Amino acid sequence: MTRQLFEKLLLHLDKKEFTIITGARQTGKSTLLRQIETHCKSMQIPSVFLNLENKAVLENLNRSPLDILSYIPDTEKRVVVFIDEVQYLTSPSNFLKLLYDDYSHKIKIVATGSSAFYLDQSFTDSLAGRKRIFWLQPCNFDEYLALRDKDELLKEVTEIRSNDRYKTIHIELLRREWEDFMLFGGYPAVITEPDRNEKILRLAEIRDSYLKRDILESGVQNETAFYNLFRLLAAQIGNLLNINELSVTLRMKNETVTNYLYILQKCFHIVLVKPFFQNIRKELTKMPKVYLLDSGMRNSLVNNFQPIAERIDKGMIWENRLFNLLCEKYTNDEILFWRTTDGNEVDFVLPNIESPRAIECKFDAGLANHSKYKKFTENYPDIPLSFCSMLPFDSDFFREISNV
Repeated sequence: MTRQLFEKLLLHLDKKEFTIITGARQTGKSTLLRQIETHCKSMQIPSVFLNLENKAVLENLNRSPLDILSYIPDTEKRVVVFIDEVQYLTSPSNFLKLLYDDYSHKIKIVATGSSAFYLDQSFTDSLAGRKRIFWLQPCNFDEYLALRDKDELLKEVTEIRSNDRYKTIHIELLRREWEDFMLFGGYPAVITEPDRNEKILRLAEIRDSYLKRDILESGVQNETAFYNLFRLLAAQIGNLLNINELSVTLRMKNETVTNYLYILQKCFHIVLVKPFFQNIRKELTKMPKVYLLDSGMRNSLVNNFQPIAERIDKGMIWENRLFNLLCEKYTNDEILFWRTTDGNEVDFVLPNIESPRAIECKFDAGLANHSKYKKFTENYPDIPLSFCSMLPFDSDFFREISNV
């Protein structure tokens, strides 16, 4: 099974820019890199794979970036050089800059790296115009079904999307898979684990082991405070983020909270959604809302894997899932929310896309009070408002979420 990002990465192989694959740990970046290498071999494209966890290779490249030339085959063609864990280099940004400026005619680098790489300011400054970043997110529902070998259900979802009149007879099976997807999220190692209890343990391992690596590489001094902040954010997804309140609750300085939030974003664990406004005096303009990039990680942080229907936070989980769906299509800067000082709110506003629109998220469509959003529709008549709900769960559900 290949990820949907795979085809976009193949199209970028011919480009002069270097290819950088970002994303949280354990989302499958290294596997994706190996799959592109396999494709290159099948197409007889010269390539070499360098894993910088190999100390000998790392030592050579740290001594001189030009030593990379000794690894590539002798050919007139441009060689694709795959570099896994590029952050292990002493100065990865300078390494890539030098090779791009002097040898981009000879080699094309496709690299992955952890959060420490992207926290480095020189990554942005020195590589401007020299790289294109591709974000590998946790698996979406189609990829989830494929990894679980649910090919028949995936065909059903595809048919539903392509045929407005089609009604599946497998809606109950799809509902079970969808709810498991919301509970356990999109990490490949969790999806492919058949046992429920093992899924929970795998999520705990990702939460503890790999989050700890993020903490170490990011230079965080207070590991406990960092973890407590992450847990607190997980418990209030979709809510306004007040740094003053967080600092009081966690007994940390505002500057420390701000720094930890920055790290959590750069480690691809959270996204802070900014407010949309035109009237500065009447609409909130400062506090963002927070969402997590994987629902399984979120449920692990709050230690709750109860079935969706039994949960008091099911509305929050559904809103976060809808945000994840939007992230598949739009950049973080394109996804905003609207809220006034007197409490009127719309969950998601996309004013800067080709066809601007707003989306209000309700777990149950029957609970949507359309009159509650009159102020928004009056103030922004050019931004149509729609509702997106998980219930009723029928064939139309999959058509609705494919159009968010």
